[in-house]
Amino acid sequence: MIKKLVLALLLLFPFILMAQNKNAGEDKKAEKSTFQKAKEARIKENAEKAPINLYRIITIDRDTTFVDTSLTIQKEYKFNCLRKDNFGLLPFANEGQTYNTLDFELTNFSPYPEFGFKAKHFNYLETRDIKYYSVATPFTELYFKTVMEQGQMLDAFLTLNTSERLNFSIAYKGLRSVGKYVNQVSSNGNFRFTTSYKSHKNRYLLNAHFTAQDLYNDENGGILSTANFESGEDPFTERARLDVYFDDASSMLKGNRYFIDHSFRINKEGGDNNLRITHQMNFENKSFEFSQPTISTRFGPSYVSSNIKDKTRYNRFYNKVGATYENSTIGEVQFFIEDFRYNYYYNRAIFDGTGLIIPNKLGTTINSVGGQYRYQKNNWNGKFLYSRSISTQSISNLDASVVYRLDDKNHFTFRYQNISKLPDNNYSLYQSGYTEYNWSNSFKNQKINSLHVEAKTQWATASLELTTLNDYLYFQNTQARIDSLIVKPFQYNKVINYMAFKVAKEFKFGKWALDNTVLYQKTDQSDKILNVPQLVTRNTIYYSDFIFKKAMYIQTGITFSYFSKYYANDYNPLIGEFYVQQEKQIGDFPMFDFFINAEVGQTRIYLKAEHFNSALSGYDFYSAPNYPYRDFIVRFGLVWNFFK
Repeated sequence: MIKKLVLALLLLFPFILMAQNKNAGEDKKAEKSTFQKAKEARIKENAEKAPINLYRIITIDRDTTFVDTSLTIQKEYKFNCLRKDNFGLLPFANEGQTYNTLDFELTNFSPYPEFGFKAKHFNYLETRDIKYYSVATPFTELYFKTVMEQGQMLDAFLTLNTSERLNFSIAYKGLRSVGKYVNQVSSNGNFRFTTSYKSHKNRYLLNAHFTAQDLYNDENGGILSTANFESGEDPFTERARLDVYFDDASSMLKGNRYFIDHSFRINKEGGDNNLRITHQMNFENKSFEFSQPTISTRFGPSYVSSNIKDKTRYNRFYNKVGATYENSTIGEVQFFIEDFRYNYYYNRAIFDGTGLIIPNKLGTTINSVGGQYRYQKNNWNGKFLYSRSISTQSISNLDASVVYRLDDKNHFTFRYQNISKLPDNNYSLYQSGYTEYNWSNSFKNQKINSLHVEAKTQWATASLELTTLNDYLYFQNTQARIDSLIVKPFQYNKVINYMAFKVAKEFKFGKWALDNTVLYQKTDQSDKILNVPQLVTRNTIYYSDFIFKKAMYIQTGITFSYFSKYYANDYNPLIGEFYVQQEKQIGDFPMFDFFINAEVGQTRIYLKAEHFNSALSGYDFYSAPNYPYRDFIVRFGLVWNFFK
């Protein structure tokens, strides 16, 4: 970690020097004594605080929001390991493990071939998850939350502007939780460092970041006997007494990323017509390792008698260079070239008696050209993007969206996307010490067509998603039993149609409120490949008020969550993926959480009794067919903000 910090600082050293040299003359003229500086600091401290709109949060697309320290029901939904609303995701028993996906709308597709091992990436911060900042004074956020057993989660964040135009931020999220079951330790770390710079009159703009992430999990493979779990009898209510499939298996996902997104305006003075040269660079390396000292017959025969150690390595280098014409009347027109190259490899090749059967690497270069048009005027905001490869590998991406804002309370979104996607690498190539987990495939591109319509109004929020999938890729267990896992990749040669309708509405009655989110999903397919619950709902009734002479603001209530029974995908830790199964349905169990949250100054305090009805409604609750959902537990946490 020290080496990574030093490397990050070395990369950013030129920007620091640039900022210092730029302001050197001004600093010399404004040199003051230590006493005078201390006096001015006290005056500033007693002065009126900077308005909140000077504490800006900026996305990769340069959309801007502001720091919000209020206590709302949405903050309650985001107080979790992912730090975002996890509606549609079903967590596993221990914090820091994977999630089963209830809402297929949450699946993201990129036309480029990705690393794979998607079940391990829920806690991995992607490029779109990194935010950039501009703040009037140093801003700090400390997040703390207790875990299931023997550990805690802490997310510490600091950002500051050395000048009006240069910002730095540094953050680290660390989590360790032993969990309630045998061999279930989670130990995750997410380090990120960002910088933002804009020159005088915004001629040069820069956003850059560095991340170093390691996500470790002990993998127990789930419980052996669901009957013992569902009995609700001693000693099995002590979850460590339940037998699990693996007692010494583990997995580790690691990754480092260097990212730069910057642009330079050709004309010195900004006006109604501007020409910008843009460049985005993303270099990332990853590895996924599955270790198991004791061989398990559940995965079939193996090449070795002990000590399985499968490690997959991956790196990619992406560059996008473009020219953007900005016009105050017609909007922005951009033309760009993309260069994407990757290596996905193992340190061995696998032979049999006849010759090479499994190669040790994949790698290629994909070049694409494309254009993008943006329009924003009055109540309209639109974007149209199209790109297509010009190299041997064939990919394409069409993404068109329009937002119409009627007023501050009502706006409507229409989006259409058409993607021809290359298979993720672990579908095409995988190697393991287990003989059945070695393959080399040549799959066709997946084709995804989706239409999304959303209306956010003063009465309710509703959205409709229509998606058609052709040549869909998935993993499936070739054995019709859960205790034997011979999982392999397949491509479905028929059409899958998916429909989702979601409605969200909050009703307020004085100091009481009822917040509701309901999702209805349906698939049309010849075989049960894409399996989702028809109904997913979350309903929260809560009370809000000031107490202690308005020194504290509280929110307390109960959240009810539910999803209908369906053949949920199961989890395979060997390949870090979920797979299709038709042996067991899960769902149709209620989940009640009681919470009491408080806001004191710039601190938000959270106390929750999670799944408090677990012993009352029966022990038939699962996150995956043989992975139990969480038992009743009381957890505490807080978010503490500082503005100086």
